[in-house]
Order: sequence, then structure tokens, then C-alpha cells
Amino acid sequence: MTRIVYLSEFKEAQSDAALAHFLSYACQHAPFDRLAWWEGLAEHCAMTPLLAFASNEGGMAVLPLASGSGRLTALANWYTFRFRPLVSGPRPPLDGLARALRKRAHRITLTNVPDEDGSATATQKAFRQAGWLVRREMCGINHILPVNGRSYEDYLSSRPGKVRTTLKRKSGRVRAEILTHFDEMAWAEYEAVYAQSWKPHEGSPEFLRTFAKAEGAAGRLRLGIARDALDPHGPAIAAQMWTVEGGTAFIHKLAHREAARVLSPGSVLSAAMIAHALDRDRVSLVDFGTGDDPYKRDWMEQQRPRYSLDMLKPLSPRNWPVLAKWALRSLAAGTNRG
Repeated sequence: MTRIVYLSEFKEAQSDAALAHFLSYACQHAPFDRLAWWEGLAEHCAMTPLLAFASNEGGMAVLPLASGSGRLTALANWYTFRFRPLVSGPRPPLDGLARALRKRAHRITLTNVPDEDGSATATQKAFRQAGWLVRREMCGINHILPVNGRSYEDYLSSRPGKVRTTLKRKSGRVRAEILTHFDEMAWAEYEAVYAQSWKPHEGSPEFLRTFAKAEGAAGRLRLGIARDALDPHGPAIAAQMWTVEGGTAFIHKLAHREAARVLSPGSVLSAAMIAHALDRDRVSLVDFGTGDDPYKRDWMEQQRPRYSLDMLKPLSPRNWPVLAKWALRSLAAGTNRG
């Protein structure tokens, strides 16, 4: 017998001891898999949550969803590196959850689903077996650095020549500092650097600040600030926000002032952050999040695909326009191959 529960208030999840424990740091070692992350999205990013939860003697399955635009989507946004269902036990009831969701939605769209852990394949299989039509497509790239026990010096020796040359020429001109706690003044400097960088407008600064403050209190924050070495008390010219847990360093945000580009402060600060992660935090993996930006290839060594899964109830009239588009795209693809 599978128990299905839908929660629209996170306090309801916290009142279920087993579920709250499963979604806490004790069991989940990436921020995107925890209740606190989803609470932040709901509170600061105008998302309406629907937490779908299934449990039976074989285990449990949790799918954090958001409602809006006439469908259910992943409870995730631009801050989320990857999205996946959370499962536990020898036979987690993901298929039971997929069947139950047919009564709650005509369409469910998930993006940035990984498959190095089998999440995309397992989700696709569960929904297809439950009677959904599923379209799976690659939607992004995740750049990573498997450390393989290397020191920073070992890692640096394998970087492209242009990176090593830049660091040799510019490291003496930039002073980097790495904080492992949240500091209001340092955070204000990060925001000032971001505002004068090439980066687009921040989606929800309060979400990121709240997350950084909580990670700082837990000892997981790594906040890097770089200044001109000739003006050590002057304004920050580059800033980066990382977190470290479960053997992984997550690179959440980085930016530098365009006016200081000649000093390559972003590169010098990246080198300092990676050195800290490898030699002090002793991480086994550095995760540069989503996006196939060319500069990420200078620092990372491998790429992992991210997938979108679009699930449709086949008999729902609301899905007919989407099914027509799918058919046209398949026809066009077949024509191009011919």
C-alpha cells in the first residue's frame, strides 16, 4: 500500500518526522535537495510549491514541484544547479507517485535533471509506466572538476598555458581573501561588485543572501573577495560565493568589476578559491553549475549533460497543441535526416 501526500505548506513537511529528517542535511548533502532550499524559493522567488510525497514498505519518493502557467514544473530556478526526485529504500515508489500525479496535473515539466546518478532515466521510466507520454531532451551542460586526490599545485600544472600565464603575471597585483563565515560588510561588497559586472540583474538577491547567511552559520560558506594589491583598503574588484559540503565545492556566483578587467581579478580569485577547496577543504569534486560558458573549460575538466523531461497525459485536450508541436518537430527532424 503506497501512501501519497501533497503538501503546499512546508511546515506540514516539518511536522512529519521521517520526511523532515529525509529532507535535512543529515540525509541530503547538496543544498538543492533540502527543504530549506525549497522554502527559500517559495518565500523569495514567488514560487507556489506542491511537495508530492509517496511512501510504502519499499521506501519513499519526493518530488518538489511548483504550480503555475497551467502545469506543474520543478521547484527550481536559475539558482538550482540540478533538479531530481529524491528517493530512499530498496524499492522507492516513484512509479506510484507518477500514477497518483495523473489526478493532479495534465502536464509536468522538469528541467536540469541529471543522469550520472540515473535520475533522468528512472523518472522517465516511472512516468512512462504510469501512462504518461514523456519527451526527454538534453537542455544544458554541467562543468565539473574531479579532483582525484590532487593538490592545487598538481592541478595548476595541468591548466591551459594562457591560465598559468595570466596567474603568473597578475597574482601579485590582486589580493584575495576567503571568508568561511557570513559577514555583512563582505556581502555588501559582493553585491556592489555584482552590480558593476557583466552579469545580468540578480533574480532574487534576498534569496541568495538568506542562503549565504544560513550556509555561513553552518560553516559551509566560502566567500571570496579580491582587491587591488596597490589599494588593499579600497573597494572589492571581484567576488565569489561558494559552498562546500559532502566532498563537493559548489560555485554559486562569481563576478568582477568591468573597470578592473585589466588586472584579471576573477581569474586570480578563482585560483585562490580552488586552492582553498583542494588544499584546505580537501574536496573530491568542484561543481561549476549550469551553463556552457567558455571560461568554465579553463578551470573544469569534465562535462555532464542535463535533461528536460516533459510529461503529458495523452488524453487531456489541453495537451493537444503540445502534442501537435512534438509531431511537427519529429517530422522536421526526420526530413532533415533524409
